[in-house]
Amino acid sequence: MSETLVLFLPGATAPWRWLRVKDGVVAARGEGLPVLAPDSAPPVVVTPADAVTLHWAELPDRSAAQAVTAARILAADASAAPLSDVHVAVGREASGGERPIGVVALAQMRGWLDLLAANGVEAGVLLPAPLLLPRPDSGFVAADLEGEGVVRGATTGFADEAGLTELVTGGVAPERLDGAQRDAAIVAAVAAPALDLRQGVFARRTRFTVDWALMRRLGWLGLGILGVSLAITIVQIVKYDVAAADLEQRADLAARAGLPQGETVNDADRQLDARLARLRGPGLGFSRTAATVFSAVRAVRGAEVTNLAFASDGTLRVGIAADGEGAATDLQQRLRAAGLTVDPGAALTASGGRITGTLTVKPQ
Repeated sequence: MSETLVLFLPGATAPWRWLRVKDGVVAARGEGLPVLAPDSAPPVVVTPADAVTLHWAELPDRSAAQAVTAARILAADASAAPLSDVHVAVGREASGGERPIGVVALAQMRGWLDLLAANGVEAGVLLPAPLLLPRPDSGFVAADLEGEGVVRGATTGFADEAGLTELVTGGVAPERLDGAQRDAAIVAAVAAPALDLRQGVFARRTRFTVDWALMRRLGWLGLGILGVSLAITIVQIVKYDVAAADLEQRADLAARAGLPQGETVNDADRQLDARLARLRGPGLGFSRTAATVFSAVRAVRGAEVTNLAFASDGTLRVGIAADGEGAATDLQQRLRAAGLTVDPGAALTASGGRITGTLTVKPQ
C-alpha cells in the first residue's frame, strides 16, 4: 500500500495545507501541519507558484552538470537578478523535448528549508505548484490548488492573477480542472515529479545506515573464508610432514644399505659417517691426500715420489727426490698452496746431483 503526503507551503496569508495520496487517489486533505509518522516517507512539498520562475528549453543530455550549466546561462539572460543570487534547477517531463527549468532566489530556498526544519519536516521533493498540472498540447489549463490559483501552458507556469493571466495567455481562457480531474493531475504529478528544486547545494543529504543483516552475512562469509583458508593450510602442512617423513625413511633405508650386513643399527647416519671415515682414512683420507701430493709433484719439473706411508692420524710421509734445492722448495710451496701443512723433518740431503728426503704432510 503506497502513501504520499503532499504538503503546500504557506503564503503571505495562506496557511499550511496538505493532502494525502493513497493507492492512486487523494484520500484526505486538510489545513495546518499534519502529524508525521516517524517511519513515513518524506513528503512532496509544493512551493508557491509566484515564488518560482519557470522556463522550458532544449538542454544537453550528456550529464546533469552540463544541463545545469546551460540552464544557468539561459537564466542569466532571462533574470534581472544577479546569477549569484539565484538557484537554478533542471527537470524532465515525460512529454515534449524541452526540459523545465526552475529559477528561485537563494534566500527564498533557504527560507523554505529553514521553515520546514523548524517544523520537523524533511522535504523529499520541492515541486513548483504549476507542475502539479498536466502539460497541455496547446492553450492553457488552470486549477485551484489548495487555495492557490495556478495556470499552466506548454512552456509556461505561473500564479493565476487577474490581469496577468489574460496578458500571458493573450486573452485565451484556460481550461479549468476541477474535482476529479484536478486530483488525478496531482496524483500523476506527485508519482513522477517533473522538477525537484532540491538540487546542487540544496540536494537532500542521504543518511548512512548500517544494514546489520548484511553485516552478519558478510561476517559469516568472512569466517567461512577464514575456515577454508585454515583448512587448506593444515592440509598442506600435513602433506609436507608426510612427504618429509617419507624422504627421511628413504634416506634411512639408503643409509642402512651402506652398512655391513648384521651390524646393529641405532643411528644410521652416524654409523654410516663412521664407516666412511674408516674406509677413506682419517683426515682427508689416503686417496685425497695422495692425489694432492702427486698433483704437486707433477707440477715441479725433475721431482718424483720415491715412497709413501699413510699413518693412522691422517698424516702422509712422502719420500721425494728433486733436481736441486730450488725444485724441492717449489714442491713444498705447492703442497702448502694445495691446503696441506708440510714438515720436512730432517734436512734434505744431496746425492748424485739430486735432493732426496722425506716430507710429512697433513691437512691444514
